[in-house]
Amino acid sequence: MKPFLSIHSEIQSALKNDEPVVALESTIVAHGMPYPENLETAQRLESLVRSAGAVPATIAVANGQLQIGCDAELLHSLATEQNVWKVSRRDLPMALAGSKLGATTVSGTLIGANLAGISVFATGGIGGVHRDVANTWDISADITELAQSRVAVVSAGAKSILDLPKTLEALETAGVTVIGYKTNEFPAFFVRESGLQVRHQAQSPGEIARAMHAKWTLGLDGGFLVANPIPAEFAADSTAINHAIELGLEAAANAQIQGKDLTPFLLRFINEVTDGKSLASNRKLVENNVSVGAQLAVEFARLKSAE
Repeated sequence: MKPFLSIHSEIQSALKNDEPVVALESTIVAHGMPYPENLETAQRLESLVRSAGAVPATIAVANGQLQIGCDAELLHSLATEQNVWKVSRRDLPMALAGSKLGATTVSGTLIGANLAGISVFATGGIGGVHRDVANTWDISADITELAQSRVAVVSAGAKSILDLPKTLEALETAGVTVIGYKTNEFPAFFVRESGLQVRHQAQSPGEIARAMHAKWTLGLDGGFLVANPIPAEFAADSTAINHAIELGLEAAANAQIQGKDLTPFLLRFINEVTDGKSLASNRKLVENNVSVGAQLAVEFARLKSAE
């Protein structure tokens, strides 16, 4: 594994000493936002992790290695260079073999976190079952990775562009423990409510950390999805978002955009239709998830050190 895995020295030291580490994805840098907002957001997220007493580990692919931790130069390259690969499990071997510059998706980041031994990953929203799945069979690899990685993912639910009821069913089938953080309703990315109930709730990071400790101490593989609603003051209007999604799906169908290109297309389209409001909401919800993720990492590290 070593020739293809590079763990930043600060992260290595933290993991060796059971100190809290939070994994962060790099797709948000390369494909989720325009420059310079993408770089500013990446820097802001790492700063939030540090301010909570944890170590940030932004994961990407560069120089023929899966990089667990990005320095300032690599972050800048991800934010500014053209043709940065979007790397999921299926893409990882070719990206490594070809020494491509790649930004890891949620599933790609999960792989890196799991290999490195990082137990908490904070992101915006996971992928899942796409609308019109009966015709496209488009189901995100995020669910598969969540089912086998010992990582707790903090997100604002799943992206609003998905079929959320089917996404929850797929997560249940995969055995992923979904926990509503201070909510009994599954959040829908830009908005706080989806109308879908979650079976489990937690009121504090400590509750979630104890569940993680119980599951993995028992030897059960698989992760957690910590569904953390966007703060109310930054939530988008659900009617406006749903209208923008419908328009975006129609535009994507007309342009024959599908597969891994669909999500970034729709997010850009929605941002344009909402005059930039969705991008502002996106940044705030990610920041909120990272803050909760850092608290969770601190609590889980405390449990491990007490063993």
